[in-house]
Amino acid sequence: MTTRHTRFSGPSPEPGSPPAVPVEYAAFCELHRPRYLSYARVWLPDADEAAASVQEAFCEVAVQWRELLISPNPAAEAWLILRSTVAERLRDDPGAPRPRESGPADEDLAILHYVVGLAAPEIADVMGSDTANVAGRLRRAMLQEPADW
Repeated sequence: MTTRHTRFSGPSPEPGSPPAVPVEYAAFCELHRPRYLSYARVWLPDADEAAASVQEAFCEVAVQWRELLISPNPAAEAWLILRSTVAERLRDDPGAPRPRESGPADEDLAILHYVVGLAAPEIADVMGSDTANVAGRLRRAMLQEPADW
């Protein structure tokens, strides 16, 4: 696991105090942490491993925060970082389940809806999509057998 440093500017914190982070970044983490953790736990059943994966993803989001904010869809970019972080940890474990290579976005939708229990608007928020798109894709996913996701 690599440690990355953030590039936030501002006054240096007092020794022993937490580093200063933009309030927008802190709010983003607060909003998405429970959902990201629930998703990570589907693939990484060990709670510590799942939490470490989410923390690693948030560290990468912090490194890229300024670039993410000017991207067309910051939430979608952050979701891809989380997904990539979880997938990287899965590659390190030969006995771990594997996400399907085809249709990973639909697989993520199914996991977030049927396993994590999120509604279409929440999934849209987490994945950086729009609710109508998510609802339509969920309707199509319901036509498939659960083993197909």
